[in-house]
Amino acid sequence: MKSQILVGSISQSCGKTIFSAGLLRLLKRQNLTGQAFKSGSDFIDTKLLSYASGKPSYHLDAWVTSKSHIQRLYNKYGDCADVCITEGHSGLFDGYDRLTGSSATIAMRLKLPVLLIVNATGASYSVAASIFGFKHFYSSIRIVGVVFNQVVSSEQHTFLRRCCNDAGVECLGYIPFDEKLKIPSKHHCYTNKEWNDLNATFELAADYISRYVEVDKLLSITQRNFPVEYTLPYNEEIDVESLSLRKKLTIAVADDPAFGLTYTENLIHLNKFGTILKFSPVFGNDLPKADIVYLPGGYPELFARQLHRRKRMLDDLKTFAEEGGKILAEDGGMVLLGHTLSIREGGTAYEMAGVFPIDVTMNGPKICSGYRQMNAEHFHLRGYEFHYTTCNRYPEREIVCKTGNTYDIDVNSPLLRYKNVIATYSHLYLGETDFFGLWDNIK
Repeated sequence: MKSQILVGSISQSCGKTIFSAGLLRLLKRQNLTGQAFKSGSDFIDTKLLSYASGKPSYHLDAWVTSKSHIQRLYNKYGDCADVCITEGHSGLFDGYDRLTGSSATIAMRLKLPVLLIVNATGASYSVAASIFGFKHFYSSIRIVGVVFNQVVSSEQHTFLRRCCNDAGVECLGYIPFDEKLKIPSKHHCYTNKEWNDLNATFELAADYISRYVEVDKLLSITQRNFPVEYTLPYNEEIDVESLSLRKKLTIAVADDPAFGLTYTENLIHLNKFGTILKFSPVFGNDLPKADIVYLPGGYPELFARQLHRRKRMLDDLKTFAEEGGKILAEDGGMVLLGHTLSIREGGTAYEMAGVFPIDVTMNGPKICSGYRQMNAEHFHLRGYEFHYTTCNRYPEREIVCKTGNTYDIDVNSPLLRYKNVIATYSHLYLGETDFFGLWDNIK
């Protein structure tokens, strides 16, 4: 038996991350091991949860992974923990196709009890109807309690507790309103100062949870059997024979404030096939010698000038590509391989590596996000797109196939290939992908 909680919410912005991070920090104080997971593909939230717990956190995403793979990840990384905390995404029932792909989907697949976080700002008696509806909307979901966030007084909490009683759901406490319980924008570079500020924020959240939430009761009522049962048939993702043949490969992975957004499992998976060598396009000067270069996503627009000044690094990437070196570039990694990057309208167009003749700007829509799929004769890829930059024109001769949304409608961010360089605006999940087969199948 193990305490297992999915932290869900009625709407998107209800303080799930503050509560999850605060609870992880509180468990750490009590010498309990908390393992964090994130429903969906939010990369910033997993970093925050990792910082709060002191352990890597992992994505559980029903769009990019199979049922049995989600269960394998949960059982593998939750095994040594005292408490498993899965932070939901968006509202509890918000999926990519109605319920499908929602946090509720993860709760059902892993049989997780759900704690509902409800924003108390401006809440009145209608919140009872909302809680009642969430409790009874889908019978396979077990909502064990409610915690209110941003409660302004003990009087308001008394009123909200009565609302829960009328809805038939137990109120397990609240977090008071406090201006200090804020997290910086996701389009942001977290400096040492901001990490220190976040440390204080999570400590404060832990203080409030310890004082105002019935944590012992929460951990008691969320005890569940562990490990969870696998959905059959279960397939092992790793080809053992190819593993031994490819162990000597070196994979250079960009990892710094501009290129730090990838699935944790991607790096663990790649490490099984070779040696990972991390490098920094922002702070480094040379591209390390490697068989394959992996450029994950991130926010290169926040470091455009610094990247432009790394001439030797950019030249090394260009030379590696021209000589047939294998590169996989996602999101910000693709931007780095472009011709220019402009961070404001009419401003300087900073030259990048120039592998692809694309010019990237910040002039278009501020956020482009959503699940993506790429389908061709020999491959089927899924991923998640999230960026603030725009590329309106792609070179026709280097387009492999279109990229579609969950309904396979073209979203004008095609999959590109030049020689052995594969690039896409999407973050690809590699945990169930034949990584080395990409260059054979994507043509």
